[in-house]
Amino acid sequence: MVFRALICAAAVVGLVIECAYGSVPVVLSYFTIWTNILVAVVLGLSAARAWRRLPDVAPLYRGGMLLFALITGLVFHLVLANPSSPFNVVADLDRLTGAKAVAGRLLHTVTPAGALLDFLLLTARRTLRPRHAAQWLAYPLVYVTFALIRGALLAPGTARRYTYPFIDVAQYGYARVALNAVVLGAAFYALGLALVAADRFRPASHLAPRPPRENRISSPARGPLK
Repeated sequence: MVFRALICAAAVVGLVIECAYGSVPVVLSYFTIWTNILVAVVLGLSAARAWRRLPDVAPLYRGGMLLFALITGLVFHLVLANPSSPFNVVADLDRLTGAKAVAGRLLHTVTPAGALLDFLLLTARRTLRPRHAAQWLAYPLVYVTFALIRGALLAPGTARRYTYPFIDVAQYGYARVALNAVVLGAAFYALGLALVAADRFRPASHLAPRPPRENRISSPARGPLK
Protein backbone atom coordinates (compact mmCIF):
# COMPACT_ATOMS: atom_id res chain seq x y z
CA MET A 1 0.00 0.00 0.00
CA VAL A 2 2.70 2.49 1.00
CA PHE A 3 4.82 1.71 -2.09
CA ARG A 4 1.85 2.21 -4.41
CA ALA A 5 1.03 5.49 -2.72
CA LEU A 6 4.64 6.66 -3.23
CA ILE A 7 4.58 5.84 -6.96
CA CYS A 8 1.23 7.59 -7.26
CA ALA A 9 2.77 10.62 -5.53
CA ALA A 10 5.78 10.54 -7.89
CA ALA A 11 3.44 10.64 -10.89
CA VAL A 12 1.40 13.49 -9.39
CA VAL A 13 4.52 15.55 -8.58
CA GLY A 14 5.85 15.07 -12.11
CA LEU A 15 2.51 16.06 -13.62
CA VAL A 16 2.20 19.16 -11.44
CA ILE A 17 5.71 20.32 -12.37
CA GLU A 18 5.07 19.81 -16.07
CA CYS A 19 1.80 21.77 -15.90
CA ALA A 20 3.39 24.53 -13.80
CA TYR A 21 6.29 25.06 -16.21
CA GLY A 22 4.50 24.54 -19.52
CA SER A 23 1.32 25.24 -21.41
CA VAL A 24 -1.30 22.93 -19.90
CA PRO A 25 -3.04 22.13 -23.24
CA VAL A 26 0.33 21.20 -24.77
CA VAL A 27 1.43 19.20 -21.72
CA LEU A 28 -1.83 17.25 -21.71
CA SER A 29 -1.34 16.24 -25.34
CA TYR A 30 1.57 13.85 -24.61
CA PHE A 31 1.27 10.08 -24.21
CA THR A 32 3.63 10.29 -21.23
CA ILE A 33 1.21 12.60 -19.45
CA TRP A 34 -1.83 10.47 -20.28
CA THR A 35 -0.03 7.41 -18.95
CA ASN A 36 1.17 9.02 -15.74
CA ILE A 37 -2.36 10.24 -15.03
CA LEU A 38 -3.40 6.60 -15.45
CA VAL A 39 -0.57 5.46 -13.14
CA ALA A 40 -1.65 7.96 -10.48
CA VAL A 41 -5.30 6.92 -10.71
CA VAL A 42 -4.76 3.14 -10.78
CA LEU A 43 -2.06 2.95 -8.12
CA GLY A 44 -3.76 5.56 -5.97
CA LEU A 45 -7.01 3.63 -6.13
CA SER A 46 -5.15 0.37 -5.53
CA ALA A 47 -3.47 1.81 -2.42
CA ALA A 48 -6.80 3.10 -1.13
CA ARG A 49 -8.49 -0.25 -1.70
CA ALA A 50 -5.65 -2.05 0.07
CA TRP A 51 -6.03 0.34 3.03
CA ARG A 52 -9.74 -0.52 3.20
CA ARG A 53 -9.01 -4.24 2.69
CA LEU A 54 -10.98 -4.32 -0.56
CA PRO A 55 -10.13 -6.33 -3.71
CA ASP A 56 -7.50 -4.80 -5.98
CA VAL A 57 -8.24 -2.91 -9.18
CA ALA A 58 -9.39 -5.20 -12.01
CA PRO A 59 -6.50 -6.95 -13.85
CA LEU A 60 -7.50 -5.39 -17.20
CA TYR A 61 -6.82 -1.89 -15.88
CA ARG A 62 -3.91 -2.77 -13.62
CA GLY A 63 -2.14 -4.68 -16.40
CA GLY A 64 -2.89 -1.96 -18.94
CA MET A 65 -1.41 0.65 -16.63
CA LEU A 66 1.75 -1.42 -16.34
CA LEU A 67 2.00 -1.94 -20.10
CA PHE A 68 1.60 1.76 -20.89
CA ALA A 69 4.06 2.76 -18.17
CA LEU A 70 6.61 0.34 -19.62
CA ILE A 71 5.95 1.68 -23.11
CA THR A 72 6.55 5.21 -21.80
CA GLY A 73 9.88 4.23 -20.24
CA LEU A 74 11.08 2.05 -23.11
CA VAL A 75 10.16 4.49 -25.89
CA PHE A 76 11.81 7.33 -24.00
CA HIS A 77 15.06 5.54 -23.21
CA LEU A 78 15.40 3.45 -26.40
CA VAL A 79 13.97 5.85 -28.99
CA LEU A 80 13.66 9.47 -27.86
CA ALA A 81 16.76 9.67 -25.64
CA ASN A 82 18.90 7.30 -27.71
CA PRO A 83 21.50 9.13 -29.85
CA SER A 84 21.56 6.21 -32.32
CA SER A 85 17.79 6.38 -32.90
CA PRO A 86 16.49 8.27 -35.96
CA PHE A 87 13.84 9.82 -33.71
CA ASN A 88 16.06 10.92 -30.85
CA VAL A 89 15.54 14.34 -29.27
CA VAL A 90 18.51 14.05 -26.93
CA ALA A 91 19.65 17.62 -27.63
CA ASP A 92 16.36 19.00 -26.34
CA LEU A 93 16.46 16.69 -23.31
CA ASP A 94 19.97 17.79 -22.41
CA ARG A 95 18.71 21.35 -22.00
CA LEU A 96 16.30 20.38 -19.23
CA THR A 97 17.42 21.56 -15.80
CA GLY A 98 15.99 22.02 -12.34
CA ALA A 99 12.37 21.07 -11.76
CA LYS A 100 11.82 20.14 -15.43
CA ALA A 101 14.66 17.63 -15.25
CA VAL A 102 13.17 16.19 -12.04
CA ALA A 103 9.77 15.88 -13.71
CA GLY A 104 11.34 14.12 -16.69
CA ARG A 105 12.98 11.53 -14.45
CA LEU A 106 9.83 11.00 -12.43
CA LEU A 107 7.55 10.55 -15.43
CA HIS A 108 9.89 8.56 -17.70
CA THR A 109 11.94 6.49 -15.26
CA VAL A 110 10.58 6.40 -11.71
CA THR A 111 6.94 5.63 -12.46
CA PRO A 112 7.65 2.90 -15.06
CA ALA A 113 10.17 1.26 -12.72
CA GLY A 114 7.75 1.57 -9.82
CA ALA A 115 4.89 0.04 -11.81
CA LEU A 116 7.12 -2.89 -12.78
CA LEU A 117 8.24 -3.50 -9.18
CA ASP A 118 4.63 -3.35 -8.04
CA PHE A 119 3.76 -6.02 -10.61
CA LEU A 120 6.67 -8.27 -9.64
CA LEU A 121 6.42 -7.97 -5.87
CA LEU A 122 2.98 -6.79 -4.79
CA THR A 123 0.47 -8.05 -7.36
CA ALA A 124 -1.30 -11.41 -7.29
CA ARG A 125 -0.10 -13.83 -9.98
CA ARG A 126 -2.03 -15.40 -12.85
CA THR A 127 -4.72 -12.76 -13.21
CA LEU A 128 -3.85 -11.45 -16.70
CA ARG A 129 -5.34 -13.10 -19.79
CA PRO A 130 -4.20 -13.22 -23.46
CA ARG A 131 -7.32 -11.29 -24.51
CA HIS A 132 -6.10 -8.37 -22.40
CA ALA A 133 -3.13 -7.85 -24.75
CA ALA A 134 -5.53 -7.12 -27.63
CA GLN A 135 -7.82 -4.97 -25.49
CA TRP A 136 -4.91 -2.84 -24.32
CA LEU A 137 -4.17 -1.78 -27.91
CA ALA A 138 -7.27 0.44 -27.83
CA TYR A 139 -5.41 2.91 -25.63
CA PRO A 140 -2.46 3.71 -27.97
CA LEU A 141 -4.88 3.67 -30.93
CA VAL A 142 -7.01 6.34 -29.28
CA TYR A 143 -3.89 8.35 -28.49
CA VAL A 144 -2.47 8.21 -32.04
CA THR A 145 -5.87 9.20 -33.45
CA PHE A 146 -6.02 12.14 -31.06
CA ALA A 147 -2.44 13.22 -31.84
CA LEU A 148 -2.98 13.11 -35.61
CA ILE A 149 -6.27 15.03 -35.43
CA ARG A 150 -4.65 17.59 -33.15
CA GLY A 151 -1.73 18.00 -35.54
CA ALA A 152 -4.02 18.37 -38.53
CA LEU A 153 -5.99 21.13 -36.79
CA LEU A 154 -2.92 23.16 -35.82
CA ALA A 155 -1.34 25.54 -38.30
CA PRO A 156 1.84 24.40 -40.11
CA GLY A 157 4.93 25.54 -38.25
CA THR A 158 3.23 25.47 -34.84
CA ALA A 159 5.68 24.42 -32.15
CA ARG A 160 5.07 20.84 -31.00
CA ARG A 161 2.40 20.39 -33.63
CA TYR A 162 3.04 16.65 -33.52
CA THR A 163 3.93 15.41 -30.07
CA TYR A 164 6.41 12.70 -31.12
CA PRO A 165 8.76 12.60 -34.12
CA PHE A 166 7.58 9.18 -35.33
CA ILE A 167 4.03 10.53 -35.84
CA ASP A 168 5.15 13.80 -37.47
CA VAL A 169 3.04 13.80 -40.64
CA ALA A 170 4.53 17.11 -41.77
CA GLN A 171 7.98 15.53 -41.96
CA TYR A 172 7.28 11.91 -42.92
CA GLY A 173 3.82 11.87 -44.49
CA TYR A 174 0.84 9.72 -43.58
CA ALA A 175 2.16 6.54 -45.20
CA ARG A 176 5.37 6.51 -43.12
CA VAL A 177 3.48 7.48 -39.96
CA ALA A 178 0.97 4.69 -40.57
CA LEU A 179 3.84 2.23 -40.97
CA ASN A 180 5.44 3.50 -37.77
CA ALA A 181 2.12 3.08 -35.96
CA VAL A 182 1.71 -0.50 -37.22
CA VAL A 183 5.25 -1.44 -36.19
CA LEU A 184 4.83 0.13 -32.75
CA GLY A 185 1.40 -1.47 -32.36
CA ALA A 186 2.85 -4.90 -33.12
CA ALA A 187 5.62 -4.28 -30.60
CA PHE A 188 3.10 -3.17 -27.97
CA TYR A 189 0.98 -6.28 -28.58
CA ALA A 190 4.04 -8.50 -28.25
CA LEU A 191 4.99 -6.72 -25.02
CA GLY A 192 1.45 -7.20 -23.74
CA LEU A 193 1.61 -10.93 -24.45
CA ALA A 194 5.00 -11.04 -22.72
CA LEU A 195 3.42 -9.48 -19.63
CA VAL A 196 0.65 -12.09 -19.68
CA ALA A 197 3.26 -14.86 -19.92
CA ALA A 198 5.36 -13.28 -17.18
CA ASP A 199 2.29 -13.07 -14.97
CA ARG A 200 1.68 -16.79 -15.42
CA PHE A 201 5.22 -18.03 -14.88
CA ARG A 202 6.84 -15.49 -12.53
CA PRO A 203 7.79 -16.82 -9.10
CA ALA A 204 5.49 -16.11 -6.20
CA SER A 205 6.32 -13.22 -3.88
CA HIS A 206 5.53 -13.44 -0.19
CA LEU A 207 4.47 -9.77 -0.36
CA ALA A 208 1.78 -10.34 -3.00
CA PRO A 209 -1.73 -11.46 -2.08
CA ARG A 210 -2.78 -14.93 -3.15
CA PRO A 211 -5.70 -15.33 -5.55
CA PRO A 212 -8.83 -16.50 -3.70
CA ARG A 213 -9.45 -20.22 -3.81
CA GLU A 214 -12.63 -21.58 -5.23
CA ASN A 215 -15.09 -22.63 -2.53
CA ARG A 216 -16.82 -25.97 -2.87
CA ILE A 217 -20.02 -27.13 -1.23
CA SER A 218 -18.79 -30.70 -1.11
CA SER A 219 -15.76 -32.81 -1.92
CA PRO A 220 -14.61 -33.07 -5.55
CA ALA A 221 -15.78 -36.68 -5.70
CA ARG A 222 -18.48 -37.58 -8.17
CA GLY A 223 -21.99 -37.00 -6.95
CA PRO A 224 -25.09 -34.89 -7.47
CA LEU A 225 -23.71 -31.96 -5.45
CA LYS A 226 -20.46 -30.20 -6.31
